[in-house]
Amino acid sequence: MSPILQLRTVTKRFGAFVAVDALDLDVQPGEFLTLLGASGSGKTTTLRMIAGFEHPTSGEILMDGTPLTGLPPFKRDLNTVFQQYALFPHMSVRDNVGYGLRMRGVSGGELTKRVTEALDLVQLGHLEGRAPRQLSGGQQQRVALARALVNRPRVLLLDEPLGALDLKLRKEMQLELRHLNRQLGITFVYVTHDQEEALTMSDRIALMQNGRIAQLDPPATMYAQPGTRYVADFLGENNLLKATTARRVSSTAVRLVVGGVNVDATPAAEWREGADSWLAVRPEFLRPVLPGETISHRVEVTARDVVFAGSLIRLHAMLDDGQAVMLQWPAGETPPVEGSRFGITWPAERGVCLGE
Repeated sequence: MSPILQLRTVTKRFGAFVAVDALDLDVQPGEFLTLLGASGSGKTTTLRMIAGFEHPTSGEILMDGTPLTGLPPFKRDLNTVFQQYALFPHMSVRDNVGYGLRMRGVSGGELTKRVTEALDLVQLGHLEGRAPRQLSGGQQQRVALARALVNRPRVLLLDEPLGALDLKLRKEMQLELRHLNRQLGITFVYVTHDQEEALTMSDRIALMQNGRIAQLDPPATMYAQPGTRYVADFLGENNLLKATTARRVSSTAVRLVVGGVNVDATPAAEWREGADSWLAVRPEFLRPVLPGETISHRVEVTARDVVFAGSLIRLHAMLDDGQAVMLQWPAGETPPVEGSRFGITWPAERGVCLGE
């Protein structure tokens, strides 16, 4: 299958500042691709170049193999949904949704049919006569979505569209967006700094750092197998432990020394034998060693802080060399008291060896 969107060594400079740096990216038809990253990582600038609101300093953006260079936004077969809904306050919901079609010369029964279909998609047909001020934030965002979808774009660009919503509504809208993507088969390119949004909705995540893609993978792959320290630290909670030595012991494992103990881990692509290394292991994979248990490795820690977090307890502890670790303790079980010592372990395949 050929990509619907292609970015080829796309660079965007603002004076001396490089916002996007020689970016290469293929987006597949019907895919939900998320550009994830911190502020200033280049994700929104990338989206704006695809939309036509910014022009690359160099490089090329293609849609179905045809360059988009020089085409204004309204001539590209895509639509953009922003965090600010930008609805016309003097128009009804129906008129807001149909505005773009009217500007394109669509009228009569075809206009009525397509607007009705778009409102039904976002479940707002019963509110079509209301003004935007009479709607909740979530309902206004649905109107903005319907206004974009009514044009039947091949690609829908979404720039942090849920950022202004409260947590509960944001989670509901995440599922609705994912459902719309699958139902309509439209390609979604979504920008967010919210990790949970990216993990929840995406087919693939492009995690951006300093204008480049640090890693591009499905959410489960990126979560379990971060390729760099930046990815491991940015995406979700992680323990990053300094390792003093590292050597390969098999085609899929390397041996590290962490807290004075030999442990095996899966090497990341950029790991180099003999170099200083880091071990990344998620809190949910750490567990206490049971009395009399035979295990491949055991690291001694001292309990420091116990934090109740609803369905689980976060236990902060410290290795003998002063490195901090965090475990997730089941809320129904009694955690160690602060200051007590105990051993922890984890499945070797759940640890990732990262380069310096």
